[in-house]
Amino acid sequence: MSNSPKRPPAGLPDKDTLLAFLREAGSAEKTDIARHFGLKGGDRRALREMIRELEAEGKLGKRGRKGFSEAGALPPVGVADVIERDADGEMYVRLVEASPDAPHALLIPDKTKAAPGMGDRLLVKFQRGAEGWEARLIKKLDIGTNRVLGVIRKSARETRVEPVDRRSKDVLLVPQAQSGDLRDGDLVLAAIEKGEHRYGPKRGKILENIGKEDDPRAASLIAIYAHSIPTGFSEAVEREAEDQELPTLKGREDLRDVPFITIDPADARDHDDAVYAVRDEDPKNEGGWIVWVAIADVAAYVRPGSQLDREAREKGNSTYFPDRVEPMLPELLSNGLCSLKEGENRACMAVRMVFDKDGRKTGHKFVRGLMRSHAKLSYEQAQAAIDGQTDDATGPIMEAILYPLWNAYHAMLKGRLKRSPLQIESAERHIRMAPDGGIASIEKRTSLEAHRLIEEMMIQANVCAAETLEQKKTPLIYRIHDAPSQEKIFNLADFLHTIGKPWNKGEPGTTKRFNKLLDETRDTEHADVVNEVVLRTQMQAIYSPENVGHFGLNLDRYAHFTSPIRRYSDLIVHRGLIRALNLGKDGLTDREIAELPAIAEQVTSTERRSMAAERDAMDRYIAAFLEEHIGATFAGRITGVTRFGLFIRLEDTGADGLVPVSTLGSEYFTHDDRAHALVGERTGKRFTLGRMVEVKLREATPVTGGLVFEMLSEPEPRDPNAPAPRYGIRGRGGDGPPMRGKNRPGGPKPPKGGRPSGGLKGVRKGKRK
Repeated sequence: MSNSPKRPPAGLPDKDTLLAFLREAGSAEKTDIARHFGLKGGDRRALREMIRELEAEGKLGKRGRKGFSEAGALPPVGVADVIERDADGEMYVRLVEASPDAPHALLIPDKTKAAPGMGDRLLVKFQRGAEGWEARLIKKLDIGTNRVLGVIRKSARETRVEPVDRRSKDVLLVPQAQSGDLRDGDLVLAAIEKGEHRYGPKRGKILENIGKEDDPRAASLIAIYAHSIPTGFSEAVEREAEDQELPTLKGREDLRDVPFITIDPADARDHDDAVYAVRDEDPKNEGGWIVWVAIADVAAYVRPGSQLDREAREKGNSTYFPDRVEPMLPELLSNGLCSLKEGENRACMAVRMVFDKDGRKTGHKFVRGLMRSHAKLSYEQAQAAIDGQTDDATGPIMEAILYPLWNAYHAMLKGRLKRSPLQIESAERHIRMAPDGGIASIEKRTSLEAHRLIEEMMIQANVCAAETLEQKKTPLIYRIHDAPSQEKIFNLADFLHTIGKPWNKGEPGTTKRFNKLLDETRDTEHADVVNEVVLRTQMQAIYSPENVGHFGLNLDRYAHFTSPIRRYSDLIVHRGLIRALNLGKDGLTDREIAELPAIAEQVTSTERRSMAAERDAMDRYIAAFLEEHIGATFAGRITGVTRFGLFIRLEDTGADGLVPVSTLGSEYFTHDDRAHALVGERTGKRFTLGRMVEVKLREATPVTGGLVFEMLSEPEPRDPNAPAPRYGIRGRGGDGPPMRGKNRPGGPKPPKGGRPSGGLKGVRKGKRK
């Protein structure tokens, strides 16, 4: 028998090849290794085993939480813990989350700083010394560190960090000792040093070099770091994901003959919901419909208390950027076992709903099943088929699947119209990325009936989940959306008075009343601004174990059930249903029930965090796209009026920018907050909210997302009924006091009210209703 080593499976490298790859790469995560060698399925398990063997042989070491490198290597800079003090008082550190046998490094203290103690966490620079590894102290890390994300600006005299947050004033001076390896334009994470800084900029220390400001991915990277979006997964989570097994019929209803289909964005990588509809043959429900909604059974794989569960809860939800996604679950689940792929068996939680001919839901039932998607369609593909343009995928399923789906939706639509949810129209933009990572175009999203069909079916499934849990007296996390406050209604009434649309301040703000206003102005010059102001009047939706209903949808009870791949709130609702209906042993635990208030607060917070990061990244990508068009003129609309200027939203791209008040003209301007206008002191001429204008792009700063415009349109004539302002803010050519702080061009961002509320966005991919 030959003693030669067993030949590895096809595609799997041998140990020497793997070590050579890591030696060349420096370090790599397991997913990067698998991708480099094109490994799938069983080969990935074999790779994991090989990595374990190499670790056991002492040839492989860990780098960070998930990375691996050749044994004995340490990164140039890293976070380390003080783990040992010898008899001479010298301290040794170990790289955080390194393997137990990773090399220790002698700590070389900085005599200008307080000496660290045992257990302290430090940022250190590793280097090989005469007797082994040494770690030179850069900074002691602590929770209270005030951090700044910024861009390195180097001159002959000094190196500074300019913050990427356009509202921040924390320009930091970098010590000469740290500036040598830095290059102009580097994106860095820096910490403000404690101590008195009476004159000049504050001092800072570089914690991490993130990348370059001209990197095509800089916008999303800045957003991730600025908003502390968790990235990646621990090795334990990846291992749990890899160890999951394909679903079987055990404990499940066989739904594989139900011809479910998925309808998603064309570029969707995960498919967490599928639909099917058929006429109800019950003679008591003539003209009625049976609608099935199947959702990926994430609870079968992400179990309470597991490492997968802990990290999913910490993330709270997936975060979507134009060039990347930071998922809540590892790719092996989100794009694998939990994705309802065409032709593959998948575990699901499904609800069978019955509607009468007028769209009233008369009953529903949840089952835990095994399904198989019969087709994967995009919204555009499904809509084109209904409009008469079929293709190879849609042609064969028109009669059996697509026509029944649309007919069922039209019946459900009657019930929706009777319910009268808010009919706010929000124009969304889509950034299309080029192959090189740049921006190919910014396009308006077209609203299709296919979108509305899926949205309504998801809403009804969410309602069923809330109803079932209430009926079974099982605690849950609701998705609640409160009615607008009295103050917001008063502000709305003040604005409507300026355009001749009466609204009695004592009149309650119901969805029916808001829709009446929107309908009355839909085909007028005020349509867009009324839509915008009504949107700003709404509260934000949140998660809560206490129910107050959902104002925007005009529903008494509502919970998120349809997206457990990307929202932890939905996973909690799934577990609640499993517990309430005795569908398995992996349902909601008593401990989770006790923690529901904390979980609701956590997922509300992570959703807000993701929304802010997504919005900031979008601003930066748009600024990068428009940087090449400085000096060009654009049509836009005034979407915000403040004392320091006018916020303009461009018609084509949806970009938001500022016209500083100092550039408006040769007179003072005062802010009339009741009229939502800037009014000239001398002439009384006005720039009012909602007006279409022409502007010139003066500045575009991709790293901050800031846009500054120059107003080209003339102001409107003075309102004859308005009193003349007695004071104002200096305009161009005026001799008033200089502008400071928020009044300076490009200073602030649009107010939060100037953005669409999170409470009314859709329920589909990347949307939160």
